[in-house]
Amino acid sequence: MGMADFRFSFNVLDIGSREQFIEICRRGEAYGYDTVFAADHLGFAAPFPALVAAAAATERLKVGTLVLNAAFWNPALLAREVVTTDVLTGGRLELGLGSGHMKWEFDEAGIPWESFGPRADRLESTIQELGRLFASEGYPQQAATREALGLPRFGPVQRQGFGGSGPPLIVGGTGDRILRIAAEHADIIAIAGAYQIKGRPPGTFRLGTAEEAAERVRYARERAGDRAGQVEWHVLAQLVMETDDREAAAEGLLERYGHTMTAEEILDTPFLLIGTVEQMAEQMLRNRERFGFTYYTVHGPFMDAFAPVIERVRARTKPS
Repeated sequence: MGMADFRFSFNVLDIGSREQFIEICRRGEAYGYDTVFAADHLGFAAPFPALVAAAAATERLKVGTLVLNAAFWNPALLAREVVTTDVLTGGRLELGLGSGHMKWEFDEAGIPWESFGPRADRLESTIQELGRLFASEGYPQQAATREALGLPRFGPVQRQGFGGSGPPLIVGGTGDRILRIAAEHADIIAIAGAYQIKGRPPGTFRLGTAEEAAERVRYARERAGDRAGQVEWHVLAQLVMETDDREAAAEGLLERYGHTMTAEEILDTPFLLIGTVEQMAEQMLRNRERFGFTYYTVHGPFMDAFAPVIERVRARTKPS
């Protein structure tokens, strides 16, 4: 397994005011984060305007969606958003797409909730349609107008994702079907740590164990075949907890995770980072060996706590 460089990112759910959001993005950039992500949930900021603002506030920070709910978007209109955002951010966009899993959001938006199969189909057809639109020469119906006004084709700045026609594509999940789609199409494969609890309402999750993560990576790598070495392997850490006593911290977390894991499993899972700065850095280096994870995202509230870990990991992985 090639040892790719680490990349670090944080996602923002609460943008606060314009000034607060600009400050968060600049602070993240100063800490050495590579990317800021926006989510796609009702009740929070719309992703694309937030990403344009984040890029405008920073010098080099990449911006991305983690992840768009494909069912919320018509592919033709989504392509327009993506191209506009890629252009206005100067080619700093990473596009994350998922199948959506919160039934209540579909209900509130008046979008029919479908079973998992049709939602996965929609995700794949959205990816294919975006690729087709990014690669096209524009709408033929507009050709005469464009020519008369001397307007260039409106397409993405970036040309590495979508078969060389668009921005990098992130696809993440836990199930076979989504990981097959990711293995075939994605530049960045996100192994998700949230598992739907069987027999509970949609959106009731438990955290995946290290064994499950290893098995899912193995599955996705097999499906990706020759591409497995080229893709980036992404993980979202659900918690960053700095502590001098990992064992006691794990015991204290048993209840939070609904007693679905043992304390040992809590300390072993790649989806939680617990310990001193040194121990968390160590854990991430081990995770790279074990799972291939090199692209880490932490939730916005952990951005400050995780910053020293970024520094430690980079210091330990610098070429001597």
